[in-house]
Amino acid sequence: MPDTTLATPLPLPSGQILPNRLMKAALSEGLADAAAGPDERLIRLYSRWADGGYGLVLTGNVMVDGRHLGEPGNVVVEDDRHLEALTRWAKTGQDGGAKIWMQLNHPGRQGNPLAGSGPTVAPSAVGVAIRGVPAPRALTEEEVHEIIARFATSAAVVEEAGFDGVQIHGAHGYLVSQFLSPLSNRRTDAWGGAVENRARFLVEIIRAVRASVRPGFGVGVKLNSADFQRGGFTADDSRAVVSMIADEAVDLIEISGGSYESPAMVGRPAVSASTRAREAYFLEYATAVRELAGTVPLAVTGGFRTRPAMVEAVADGACDVVGLGRPVALDPAAGRSLAAADAGPLVSPALRLPVPDRIKRVMPTLKALEGVLDLQWHTDQLHRMGDGLDPDPARALWRTAATTVRRNGVDALRSRRGR
Repeated sequence: MPDTTLATPLPLPSGQILPNRLMKAALSEGLADAAAGPDERLIRLYSRWADGGYGLVLTGNVMVDGRHLGEPGNVVVEDDRHLEALTRWAKTGQDGGAKIWMQLNHPGRQGNPLAGSGPTVAPSAVGVAIRGVPAPRALTEEEVHEIIARFATSAAVVEEAGFDGVQIHGAHGYLVSQFLSPLSNRRTDAWGGAVENRARFLVEIIRAVRASVRPGFGVGVKLNSADFQRGGFTADDSRAVVSMIADEAVDLIEISGGSYESPAMVGRPAVSASTRAREAYFLEYATAVRELAGTVPLAVTGGFRTRPAMVEAVADGACDVVGLGRPVALDPAAGRSLAAADAGPLVSPALRLPVPDRIKRVMPTLKALEGVLDLQWHTDQLHRMGDGLDPDPARALWRTAATTVRRNGVDALRSRRGR
């Protein structure tokens, strides 16, 4: 195979070319204005990442339905009402030469009660196994088609605004992921049952999005390797889905894992010794599905911290793109620093509650709270940059807890966030 480095451009199936192999992964910003449009702080934040040396910049959660938000402060793209602000956002993200894609999402049963209106919806009336979260109602056939159309409409607006592509969020227990899992999808119609039927929702969204945009517009998918729940979406299911979507007009598959109920994407999941040596949580899975993906490039996000590990992963062909999440909340120019052969490891602090581990083991709510505060602490860093300040690595965890409660109420400290 050719000599591939982090600086090697990556041609995508659509013809779009990423200038290098580093991706600023999706981080949910919570910086929409009162009308759910891009806030000035969001533009300011992306100006920092635009100069960060990434080949691809992914936005955080953008919702396709304003009635159903994943969290307070989500941007919503239902039509072109925010086109001017979206255009500014796209241009800001591209100013440093990167491609910028918008992550499109529907939370389904993980809709945040602090932000949405009306009851949550899902493939089936099966609730999240978190105390106090109400059960959703099952979507009708007509509503399933309506949501598919929403993804297509949003993608068309995103393209008009000047973004280079979209990523369909099919991981972390959101609606697409809910359709994929037999735990949350108990339908007996064409949208449930065998994995081919459970994947139909995702496949139809891909087809609708591709039909609504020009051929050179990027279309990606974020997919769980598994949801890490007994009886849920398995690695075998995931491999089958990778094979199915590889036959569609997809440009990039990003591998992730987990959900609100089993959040492998929060903190640092348990991994094998070989995975620890290679750093990335989902790299072994990506290697296993390489042939199934065919010509569709793979991105892996989660765990990468040193340049040698990133170079090895790309050079060996384990993945085509290295995704960086938490580190870019503290070092927005991490991609640029990694261009140097002697680049040091990226910073990612281990945020822990001052409680002995033995107590956390018998009080799982404390562990869940720790994960939520970890996410919120990193979100605080994004808000600082949106306010024109630098990140603060020394920020105390109690300050994050106080800010979260002040911003969103005590309910926001429940384990209910993904990216």
